[in-house]
Amino acid sequence: MILLMIILAVAGGALLSIQAAINGQLGSKVGVFRSAFLTFSVGALVTALLIFFFEPKQTITLMDVPKWQLIGALFGVPYIVIMVLAVQRIGTAVATVAVIFGQLAMSMLIDNFGWLGNDAIPFSLTRLGAVICLGIALYFIYSGSTAARKRAAVNQ
Repeated sequence: MILLMIILAVAGGALLSIQAAINGQLGSKVGVFRSAFLTFSVGALVTALLIFFFEPKQTITLMDVPKWQLIGALFGVPYIVIMVLAVQRIGTAVATVAVIFGQLAMSMLIDNFGWLGNDAIPFSLTRLGAVICLGIALYFIYSGSTAARKRAAVNQ
């Protein structure tokens, strides 16, 4: 089951990269906020259909949970807007790795301190190594993208 969840998470990450590339193109043609609006509108419609047809009844409703948990919904908006802007300027790969770097760094803080009601998972040297490796990957992906853009500019 754990392997399946990892595979699904990797697939989700792949879909986010595809979404970022498409939204970057769409945003450059129709505007950043219209692109974000389309993403959330279609997402809300699809999610509503999934809830209607597949969601089992829950004993607790959205109005019953601690109100601070509802603000999580707001964090998707800056992500989409930032990605639409970033992909246009730095490319899909650099933007995606930068987002993953930010996710990894923040998730390690959340894990370490048990923030937001999550179980605490102590920081370790292997986790630090992962952050460093991802930072190095971000540097090389950015450097490679910059060099490729310079070569393409010279060849035009």
